[in-house]
Amino acid sequence: MSSMFEVIIGLEVHVQLNTNSKLFCSCPTSFGEKPNTNVCPTCLGLPGALPVLNKEAVHKAIMLGTALKAQINQKSVFNRKNYFYPDLPNGYQISQFEVPVVGLGELVIDFADGRQKTIGVTRAHLENDAGKNIHAGNESQVDLNRAGTPLLEIVSEPDMRSAEEAVLYLKKLHSIVRYLEISDANMQEGSFRADVNVSIRPKGDTKLYTRCEIKNMNSFKFIEKAIAYEVNRHIEAWEDGIHSTEIVQETRLFDPERGETRSMRGKEDAADYRYFPDPDLLPVIITNEMMEKYSQIPELPDEKKARFVNDFEIKEYDASVITASLETANFFDEMMKEGITGKNAVTWLTVELPARFTEGMNLENCNISAKTLAMLVKRIEDNTISGKAAKEVLDYIMENESDVDSAIEKLGLKQVSDDGALLAIIDSILAANQDKVAEYKSGKDKLFGFFVGQTMKESKGSANPNKVNDLLKQRLS
Repeated sequence: MSSMFEVIIGLEVHVQLNTNSKLFCSCPTSFGEKPNTNVCPTCLGLPGALPVLNKEAVHKAIMLGTALKAQINQKSVFNRKNYFYPDLPNGYQISQFEVPVVGLGELVIDFADGRQKTIGVTRAHLENDAGKNIHAGNESQVDLNRAGTPLLEIVSEPDMRSAEEAVLYLKKLHSIVRYLEISDANMQEGSFRADVNVSIRPKGDTKLYTRCEIKNMNSFKFIEKAIAYEVNRHIEAWEDGIHSTEIVQETRLFDPERGETRSMRGKEDAADYRYFPDPDLLPVIITNEMMEKYSQIPELPDEKKARFVNDFEIKEYDASVITASLETANFFDEMMKEGITGKNAVTWLTVELPARFTEGMNLENCNISAKTLAMLVKRIEDNTISGKAAKEVLDYIMENESDVDSAIEKLGLKQVSDDGALLAIIDSILAANQDKVAEYKSGKDKLFGFFVGQTMKESKGSANPNKVNDLLKQRLS
């Protein structure tokens, strides 16, 4: 990328809220049902059917607004956004335009080197989703199961200056949504998808130039690639002197096969949508009582991270890795209830356990509970087994249903810490290696490692190394 230019990125993220019913009717929002079974006169847009707002969606929107330190508008309005598309039976989408439920807020992103940057959030508004067009061969069909599903659209300020910043913002937002439990945020199923707005300008310029919108992205990896491609396309056009004619305001799609974006349609302005207040819906009034109740939110990733660093004395970076996923953070919390040290818990949770996962395996579906893994760490810390033996125990438990202590017993890995038993081994090794004992005593200190190694070998690795060191020092002094 040419260093003469500055990249401007703004994001619109659509989060599908996990309410049981749709935004304006009582049809279920379940995924994967037979086409056109979760429908009723309201979401089919039949004449005379009236929308009724789902209160739970407002609740979840306020929770997100609270997490983003945003202004909550206690009075907001639904508008009709008019466009004609086969998957939109009404001929309009019900959305919020002038006054959304969530106003200005912010989100702090964390870089790997410890830097932070605050990204402004313009708004978050409620709207109903369209259906889904299914193209098969030379015919197209429409499934309206999704039509009417509640979406929260979170619009950022154009504050991001690289693909890295955009991905960090999305990952942070994704994790907040998961922590709040307002959406499953499943990207494969489209519950969390982003429209990426990209433009460039010469460094030092403050003007905003023509932007292109890359639509419906649901993979962090593809978002990164799409931005890189788009930025490159804009720069080339600028350097060729055709930016003002070649780069037009439009909606583009990313083709992952080819790694490029291509034009889908011209981008509409607000005026094209002919927004006007929906006459069938009253303004949304959020009472003080509702504000108080709905703004109660659980511990967020940043708070959790600070607590882990503070309470369990782990590194900031490790705390970031653990809190990036709600499941991992909860698992770690459970482990720490067993009174083990944070440092060892981190190693076994983020390195040793994942190293044993096979394809498709994760924390939720492996047969190792937080309590089991904590018990394994505990047995290292109380010197029952060595770190090396613990790896064998974990391998065994992954394959067989067993608790830690039974596995240690079965595998015969219990460390010998009994002085008498260890001294018997040490004495026989020293007796068999009198020449080396004499060399050690004459100043060859490095031979100490030889005696430790022999003792460990003789005990088949079951001797407690700290004990071995202490007893050898006594005998050789």
